[in-house]
Amino acid sequence: MHKRLLLLLCIIPFFIKAQDHGFKLGNTNILELQMTTYKHDTTAHAVILNEFGDSWISDEGDLELQHEYKVRIKILDEQGLRQANISIPIHKVPGKSERVSQIIASTFNLENGKITESKFNGKTYLESKNKYYDLVKFTLPNVKVGSVIEVKYLLQSPFKYNFRRWEFQADIPKIYTEYWAKIPGNYVYNMTLISFYPLAKQENEIVKDCFMVGGGKADCARYKYAMKDVPAFIEEEFMTARSNYLAALNFELSEVQSFNGSRDRFTKEWKDADQEMPQEPKFGLQLKRGKEVFKEHLDPLLATTPDSLQRAQLVYNFVKNWFKWNEYYGCFSEIGIKKAYDAKSGNVADINLALIAALQYAGLPALPVILSTRENGHPIEVHPVISDFNYVIAQVKTKGIVYQLDATDSYLPFGMLPLRCLNGKGRAIPAKGSSYWSELKPIDKKRQIALLNLTLHPDGHFSGSINNTSTGYAAIRDRKQIDSYNNQEEYIEALDEKWNKVKINKYEIQNLPDVDKSLTRIMHVAIEGFDGLNKNRFMLDPYFIDRWEKNPFTSTDRLYPVDLGTALEQQLTITIDYPQEYETVNLPPAVAIALPNGGGKYLFQVTDTNNRLSLTSLVALSKPLYSPQEYQYLKAFFDKIIQSYQQQIFFQKKAKV
Repeated sequence: MHKRLLLLLCIIPFFIKAQDHGFKLGNTNILELQMTTYKHDTTAHAVILNEFGDSWISDEGDLELQHEYKVRIKILDEQGLRQANISIPIHKVPGKSERVSQIIASTFNLENGKITESKFNGKTYLESKNKYYDLVKFTLPNVKVGSVIEVKYLLQSPFKYNFRRWEFQADIPKIYTEYWAKIPGNYVYNMTLISFYPLAKQENEIVKDCFMVGGGKADCARYKYAMKDVPAFIEEEFMTARSNYLAALNFELSEVQSFNGSRDRFTKEWKDADQEMPQEPKFGLQLKRGKEVFKEHLDPLLATTPDSLQRAQLVYNFVKNWFKWNEYYGCFSEIGIKKAYDAKSGNVADINLALIAALQYAGLPALPVILSTRENGHPIEVHPVISDFNYVIAQVKTKGIVYQLDATDSYLPFGMLPLRCLNGKGRAIPAKGSSYWSELKPIDKKRQIALLNLTLHPDGHFSGSINNTSTGYAAIRDRKQIDSYNNQEEYIEALDEKWNKVKINKYEIQNLPDVDKSLTRIMHVAIEGFDGLNKNRFMLDPYFIDRWEKNPFTSTDRLYPVDLGTALEQQLTITIDYPQEYETVNLPPAVAIALPNGGGKYLFQVTDTNNRLSLTSLVALSKPLYSPQEYQYLKAFFDKIIQSYQQQIFFQKKAKV
């Protein structure tokens, strides 16, 4: 399991002999330029030779956070050239934004035995990503395979809550990475190191009278942390946010003491949040507007619906179909549920707080649950860090069953959360009483069943029907895919192009708009069966509908869990009737393998009786989460599946007697 180490701020009054402030620019040497591979990772496209960051709070002006960053990178191959395209994220909110200045950058090459330097011309451009952050971008000159590049800049930020997160790990390996943080004594931060790898340096020192504001002054604690030979962080399939596992140092502002003696607490206990969140104008107070917003439309519907579960379903479907999500997350309402209702659009909180208010207006015990999405990382559980949460859903209990609801996605059935929300636990916040952690569990799996009934004809083609039924999260995926086309005909044409040698002659799609039912696609097909130029030998690829093309698990080992979000099941059944004058050839052997502790199974079997071939295949992963210790079993499991999926079914004319 990965280690989450808590480093407590201990200001120790000792001093360290003055050191260089990181590394010096312009010291690239011939050995670095002659380097062709990185010995600890010969597959690396580039490697960070040295990296240094230094953060401190300025005692001038608006007391902004200053962050100086510099890095030296060796380019090892063509793919490594992308490291020369620099993107610096700068965060912003209305009226406030981070700024980048003092950019110095150079490219060093070895030409005719001499080191040459090409300096960056200072031209940058700003790319707006969304209303929360932009990118300052520039490209270094004359970069080629073998170059060493250097970059240095200063980032100034009005946002001090998280100080400056330092990532010891990146997508390329690092030979050395070091970070200094100088924190005034009247600022208290919780510091957390998440890492599988040991620190090469961990030092503290006191800097006397380093912070002076308005006649007051404070000493600072300077923290120095470094790592050596840090491997690249490799993202694999089925993992949650990289921030959960990336080697990094995180900061969280706990308290600020002003020189006049007042204290502002930022890290609080959940009992504090329990009192504040229900009274928050963009959160709890929005829930009191249910009658104002929904009376006109809900009263006629609720008047004839006394059953509590049916009332919950009615309210959910009404809200889900009324709003269109604007694709922005947030556990706080952006424009308020009344304005969002009038506009029929809003962020996650606008919509789901409206849902909770509507459920409460309908007399149902609904409450909000704040959570962090899978891409956002796991929230801290021991105390409330509201900035860790970026989403809110509704939770309602009726007839003894607790349902969790999200009205941002019209494809979701009642009681099912989108996969993005399945990230461990959320915090349920009632209007009165104590909040509590609530498990975010899938109520269904990703399940697909394909039934093929085919007949092989003497001219070498197969004909018959495909009945493809998807339920749970597979049905959500497939409905979205179908609706992404202008019409069903375009969707079928796309399948025709995707399925090699298959012609769809007729089709029917059942229950497409009814998200509470399984989705069924019935197709009548003709399949070409010739094995190249051999007119007496026919074949069928049994997995042309859907297949695992490659093993999703490629690393030698894995330090973090495999998180599918939900259980998975893929079932395939094929029946083929073929003429008397033909026979099957070299049928694939049966396969039956199981994962330990009931984690899943793969079954494959082919039988041939009285000119009827029957094939069954089942891939079942019965758990949404697998531990790192189970990784090797999963990897071997999928190796066997991929191997089996390469098998073809062959028929040939019987030899004449």
